[in-house]
Amino acid sequence: MLVHIICMWIDRHSEILLKRMAGQFPAVLVTGARQAGKTSLLRHLYPQASYLSLDLPANAEAAHTAPEKFLDQYPAPVIIDEIQYAPSLLRYLKYRIDKDRSPGQYLLTGSHVFPLMQGVSESLAGRCAVLNLHTLSMTELRDANHPIEESSYIFLGGYPGLHAGAEADLWFPAYVATYLERDVRNILRVVDLQDFNRFIRACALRSSQVLNYSDIARDTGIAPNTARKWLNLLQTSAVVSLIEPYFGNLTKRLIKAPKLVFLDTGLAAFLAGFRSEKDLFASSLAGAFYESYVFGQIIRQAASRGDSAPINYWRTANGPEVDMVIEQAGGKFVAIECKLKENPDSGDASGLRSLAEAEKTRIKEKFIVCRTKVTYKLPDGTWVMNLPELLKNLSF
Repeated sequence: MLVHIICMWIDRHSEILLKRMAGQFPAVLVTGARQAGKTSLLRHLYPQASYLSLDLPANAEAAHTAPEKFLDQYPAPVIIDEIQYAPSLLRYLKYRIDKDRSPGQYLLTGSHVFPLMQGVSESLAGRCAVLNLHTLSMTELRDANHPIEESSYIFLGGYPGLHAGAEADLWFPAYVATYLERDVRNILRVVDLQDFNRFIRACALRSSQVLNYSDIARDTGIAPNTARKWLNLLQTSAVVSLIEPYFGNLTKRLIKAPKLVFLDTGLAAFLAGFRSEKDLFASSLAGAFYESYVFGQIIRQAASRGDSAPINYWRTANGPEVDMVIEQAGGKFVAIECKLKENPDSGDASGLRSLAEAEKTRIKEKFIVCRTKVTYKLPDGTWVMNLPELLKNLSF
């Protein structure tokens, strides 16, 4: 997407991949959180395409009751926005695609990833490419000559509206209210949204921490099964991600619960109650937010390139841990530890050394990502560098 900021546009790194997909597949589905820029991206790249929004109840109803006649009103190429509101339409798109396999006919967006993927796999398998679009990355902002300090980005996040001049103290409450009303109430049929509001705020306070459903349920006043169901919605609407543990060779001694990570640190900071950058970085959660930020930037880069290598974490029951383990070709992997400091030393690499001892020859490279201005190497072979340098050195 291109976001207008003081007569300037911000290009999305996913544009090249999206064009490649639309040049080869009859349909492309762009998924991601609400307000991540999915629609703007498509409308900018394909200004001549027809446009249909299923966010409008009348259109969604027409798509359900008279799909063929309804689709006839929108000649290809057509952008179909928020396809999750009329998933039955996917069957009719399959019928049309099977009659005409020309690429780039149907450009779809959707905000609920898992249900949509099930519908796509059932109806459009082999006919539709999928692009995951996240909120703006630090690299996208810097490439557009829209400089922002790392700490400011962590507090504000990457939602395009906030970088187009919207005031965060007004934008975030409106965003959360819309999310609760549209997604939570409609999908989960939650009667008391205050319970879910407490739940999502409790999750924000646990970003980059090992997930414990019982603890969240107790703090929110709900049942553990309810917590599981509600967390599933946060995943399907691309608000959070779960980082699964890497088991390796010491399965019995390893922590097996996933980590909970908010995909946009700005939204997490708002939900956690921080109202200033200073308050966030003076809190005990600053390190966890920095880890969430690093994870988010890595997956943004991977998604913009179409890479899908899983990111795991590693932690033993008796202490040693590594924030991220990324498997690469040939069974090798890179290990990454996040430190909110400028000059980490050998003591900060203890978890990386423990993992190296456990996995022997499988580690390709070890990194500590931090706020250093100069890249250097520790005696044990661990590289210490800032995030921009790390992203340059990462391949999937």
